[in-house]
Order: sequence, then C-alpha cells, then structure tokens
Amino acid sequence: MDIAFSQACENNKQPILRVLQSAFTNTKRVLEIGSGTGQHGVFFAEHLPQLCWQPSDLLVNHAAINYRRQSSGLTNLLAPVVLDLHQPWQAVVEKSSLQGRIDGIFTANTLHIVSNSLVNKFFTGVKQSLVKGGTLCIYGPFNYQGKFTSQSNANFDLWLKHRDEESAIRDFEDIAALAHNADLALLSDNPMPANNRLLVFIMN
Repeated sequence: MDIAFSQACENNKQPILRVLQSAFTNTKRVLEIGSGTGQHGVFFAEHLPQLCWQPSDLLVNHAAINYRRQSSGLTNLLAPVVLDLHQPWQAVVEKSSLQGRIDGIFTANTLHIVSNSLVNKFFTGVKQSLVKGGTLCIYGPFNYQGKFTSQSNANFDLWLKHRDEESAIRDFEDIAALAHNADLALLSDNPMPANNRLLVFIMN
C-alpha cells in the first residue's frame, strides 16, 4: 500500500511541538484542520498525551490518516472526520468524538493552499467551534506589510499560483484582522524554520 508522505511534516514537527507544548498547556481537546497525511496528528498525540486529538480532512486523505493512526496504537488520537471548509463545521464537530467541546484548534500549511474565500470561512468555523479561552495555532508562511520574508517564499508563491490561481501566501495583517473579527487575540508570533511562522491566538 502506497501511503502518502510529507517530508515537510517530518522537518517541521519538532519545532512546532516546542510551541504547542506551551500553547496547549491547559488544552484538552484539539481539532486539527487539514490533517493531510496524518503525520502531525500521530506525532503530536504521542508527545502531548494529555490531549484528545481529532484529525479532519477531505475523505480522499483519510486512508493515510487512518493507516498511521491504527499503526500508532495511540488511544488519544481519534478517527478522522470529514470536514470541508466549503461547508459549516458545526454539525461535523458535534458528531465527532469531541462532541463540540473544542478548546484547541491546530492547522498547518492550509491557509496558503485554499482560496481567500475559504480562509474567511476558516475563521467563521473557528469562531463557531472554539470555546472561550480556547487556543488557535496556525502554522505556515506569511507576508508582512505586503512583502515576502524571503526569496524562497516569493518563489513558493509563484509556484502556488501556477498550481492554483486562488492559492497564495497570505498577509499576516489580513489574518490578524480576520482573527480579531472572530473574537481572537494574538498571543504570539513564533519564527519557524524555512521562513515559516506559528501564530497563536486565544478566543476572547
């Protein structure tokens, strides 16, 4: 069986974990948006055993997520749920094993892949799903004041647009504004390897 694999996940999981260990100190139930290959979910559930980790993605990615979840034997890593950013999250979240009680949301390398419209819907879903005092963590590349932080990010943005004209590295200021409108406050903006960032927000 050919299982999808992401080298980027292997490269960034340890730096991300170091931030999550602090950001999710008081967190119990995490919904991961865009779980992809499932590598992050296994790694974080293993190293953050106090968390109940709920993967989610389109159905096409569930085979890899389930394979890694079942191989891991982790009891705090739940079976993935189908979550499409085009659709409201609420019914999906309430039917998941978390039963709508979400005090943490994590997503990695999603906001630059999806369209700007879906970025807006992402924050609508966060506002409807995350409890007061809950933590949102977003990993990925961002522009600042409309400028790329590196030539490699500029090249990556060109590649993204060639692949899908609606994909793009998002401006930090736009993300911060959407978060503010969703009643989220920025706690930290953490530098990551390969010109990425990890943004941590709390729900007011």
